[in-house]
Amino acid sequence: MNKLIEITGLTVGYENRPDVLKEVNLTIYEGDFLGIIGPNGGGKTTLLRTILGLIKPRSGSVSFYNGSEKTAFLNIGYLPQINRIDRKFPISVSEVIRSGLTPGKNIFRRYSREDRQRVVGTAARLGIEELLPRAIGELSGGQLQRVLLGRAVVDSPKLIILDEPSTYVDKLFETNFHKLLGDLNKEIAVVLVSHDVGTIISLVKNIACVNQGLHYHPGTGISREWLQGAYESCPIEILGHGSLPHRVLMGHGRPEEGSCKDD
Repeated sequence: MNKLIEITGLTVGYENRPDVLKEVNLTIYEGDFLGIIGPNGGGKTTLLRTILGLIKPRSGSVSFYNGSEKTAFLNIGYLPQINRIDRKFPISVSEVIRSGLTPGKNIFRRYSREDRQRVVGTAARLGIEELLPRAIGELSGGQLQRVLLGRAVVDSPKLIILDEPSTYVDKLFETNFHKLLGDLNKEIAVVLVSHDVGTIISLVKNIACVNQGLHYHPGTGISREWLQGAYESCPIEILGHGSLPHRVLMGHGRPEEGSCKDD
């Protein structure tokens, strides 16, 4: 299977935290559905931002591939955390989805009839066609997540990255959203970041735990011992509940004693 992204020896940090990520290695393949888990402050969001080119690494590399050939660019769709969206901004659902289209050489070009058809087709596939004229401030959390997913996939990307997509939505929507991701994965590679280990295990094909370093596990038959070692300072247990395991975080100390912090 052809690789899409190859991350080698990646070290990333900020002025106040020089080693948020340290010597990370990871390969993402065509058709993959990779779940990324890890404690708050472990570097999950930093890894995503580095892949998207928003952060320059201190060392190491992120390489993109088209088939077997290395390329300078990879078409990636991105669905951010919903709490990062300004819902008061005066923009319609149609405009949000349309903004996901690559402008090409002319960033001031007018959108074509074909572009508008792609927006409508994407909205119909996601079950939000009737929302197209509405302002995003009128939407529920679940509706907004579908709109943002539409923006991420409208340009037919090779890969979509989703950062905690289940936050602020109800369980019914979450279940339907996960089914939708499974359908999209038939055509597009998916990287899903989530704090919910049970959700990750039930959805993905492979798992990576980011906690400064990166622990990769092919497949989803993971053990409590693997999770314990991957999380290190954030001890967890997996409890069976029907066919779906759930994550339970055990007690943490105060921040100065090594408890988890936000990214």
